Amino acid sequence: MRLTTKGRFAVTAMLDLALREQKGPVTLAGISERQQISLSYLEQLFGKLRRNNLVDSVRGPGGGYCLARPVADISVADIITAVDEPLDATQCGGKENCLEDNKRCMTHDLWSDLNRTIYAYLASVSLAELIEKQRSKCPSNQASNECSVLHDKRKSTQEQQAVA
Repeated sequence: MRLTTKGRFAVTAMLDLALREQKGPVTLAGISERQQISLSYLEQLFGKLRRNNLVDSVRGPGGGYCLARPVADISVADIITAVDEPLDATQCGGKENCLEDNKRCMTHDLWSDLNRTIYAYLASVSLAELIEKQRSKCPSNQASNECSVLHDKRKSTQEQQAVA
């Protein structure tokens, strides 16, 4: 099983949005710049997130995206599922036709159990918990938004210095 960039980027973008939305709608261009995710890719992901009622779009000047539900009501599993990310460790996609003769393999139950365990874990982690973890990494004298923005800039500056 693997989690592709689609799921990882969707969770990262939703966390960025959740950390900043109290100041109003958040633009995808801002998320793209801070998280170094292609704007066109974010547009595709947010289309799916919107269709699955995880975000709402606000048009016009000052527009952008905001969460459609409280952060405590959005799980990591909700986000990953919304962007069509498969969480499947089986070879057969759960169809039990793992072998050439369309029979199930000896380890099918093992991989199916792993799928259920991973999904249960991701469903147990809310966006609110991710926000709290992110904020706990910030010094207490800085606002959470400023800290996460500073962290993003500090990381890119360190990366640029490492290349030089």
